[in-house]
Amino acid sequence: MELETIAFVVRGRNGTGVLHQLTGVIAAHKGDISQVAILESQPESRVYFEVTTPGDPEGMFEELRKLEIVSVVERFETMQKIYGKRIIIMGGGAQVGQVAIGAISEADRHNIRGEKISVDTIPLVGETPLAEAVRAVSRLPRAKALVLAGSLMGGQIELAVREVRERGLLVISLNMAGSVPDAADLVVTDPVQAGVMAVMAVADTAKFTIEKLKRRVF
Repeated sequence: MELETIAFVVRGRNGTGVLHQLTGVIAAHKGDISQVAILESQPESRVYFEVTTPGDPEGMFEELRKLEIVSVVERFETMQKIYGKRIIIMGGGAQVGQVAIGAISEADRHNIRGEKISVDTIPLVGETPLAEAVRAVSRLPRAKALVLAGSLMGGQIELAVREVRERGLLVISLNMAGSVPDAADLVVTDPVQAGVMAVMAVADTAKFTIEKLKRRVF
């Protein structure tokens, strides 16, 4: 039986146990929930689901609509189809901007050819905020690569980099002071090139893999 991942939003009454009722219907139809997010709780509830289902989901939608707590069920394309893989860039504002120039330009080239890659940026300063942000990337849906753009990073940030790499996240660092470059998968001196290489590393339409590089500092 062919499996399909679908996305939908359920709108309805807010209150205790709403999520329990919704997921009960999904489970009864053998739906495997891969993502759920509460978009809004007041004045009404709006819950976003991505669910892998065996076959036509209309039966599941009809049963959801029969619940007293549900007013509307709306189907959408999945976030993977709309936004695709995510590149996250964080660090000092000027460096983040330069990395973004390279990443966005390269992503545009691949997206024109059918790829879907989006770029997120956040300028941050301070060891603890950066370490917390690095760890949070591993919890972001569809995040495939992190670029750390700054002049000095180490300590807690290095530990966080090693943790997220163990979870399969690709980490690229600018060639900066501190111990983060020693912990990253790839170190790139030019920020624009760092953005380009991050996109190339995750794009299916690029013939580039980190593992085949004979050196890791550029």
